[in-house]
Amino acid sequence: MKIAFWALGKHHEGYVKEGVEAFSGRIGNYFRLEWELIPAPRDAAHLAPRELKKKEAESILPKIAKEDYLVALEERGRQLTSEGLATFLQSRANAGTRRIIFLIGGAYGLDETVLRRANTLWSLSQLVFPHQLVRLILAEQVYRACTIMKNEKYHHS
Repeated sequence: MKIAFWALGKHHEGYVKEGVEAFSGRIGNYFRLEWELIPAPRDAAHLAPRELKKKEAESILPKIAKEDYLVALEERGRQLTSEGLATFLQSRANAGTRRIIFLIGGAYGLDETVLRRANTLWSLSQLVFPHQLVRLILAEQVYRACTIMKNEKYHHS
């Protein structure tokens, strides 16, 4: 199974880049991993939030294959424990999922068309995090889930 982390926005800021790269490399020991950073629309600063989300959706949806399993990070989504995430990843691998995409939306979240396409809506927390930190948290939690799946010592429960 391939894991894809997609994020709307700019390249990783220096304060998260090292951590994202470290955890991404570690995930590579368990699954093939790819990052895709989707740039904001050119006129993003001049668009109303609803219009911006719609334009972002227009750049996201064509990239998602029919057989892809899409996990949209969404504040109204279901929360998981680290063990629950490990169980989820294992179930997707067991189901023969070829690619699972974890999608981090833009500043205003994701358009309803993207949320309807998603197979799962997942909330990392009831707290609000900067999008750059979400990238780091996502990478760390997926790595943690991988170590739980293999019963390795990284996670202490």
